[in-house]
Amino acid sequence: QLQLVESGGGLVQPGGSLRLSCAASEFAFGRYDIAWFRQAPGKEREGVSCITTGGSINYANSVKGRFTISRDNTKPTVYLQMHSLKPEDTGIYYCAAAYYCSFYAPNMRSWGQGTQVTVSA
Repeated sequence: QLQLVESGGGLVQPGGSLRLSCAASEFAFGRYDIAWFRQAPGKEREGVSCITTGGSINYANSVKGRFTISRDNTKPTVYLQMHSLKPEDTGIYYCAAAYYCSFYAPNMRSWGQGTQVTVSA
């Protein structure tokens, strides 16, 4: 099965930036659409962004204009570049693979372990 590993999380001040990475373990990475989700303690997991194998992109309204998703199929890796971070962006960020781009968590075929993002002064 496809294995995903997130990295790049940490503690940043409001208005700061982070770049998250999602690294894949096998050569068939390019056949999957990739989504980023996030989850705060006691809250539901929510979709943040997704990118298809062909490069089509969707963002949640709450991050549109601040976050950028991209993929590098040669490594293979998917990135989430985050700018102008707000305290409400705090949570554990997960990448997930699916055959079709979606913010519906049960449709994901594989999940990473998550990386913590904390935005606080």
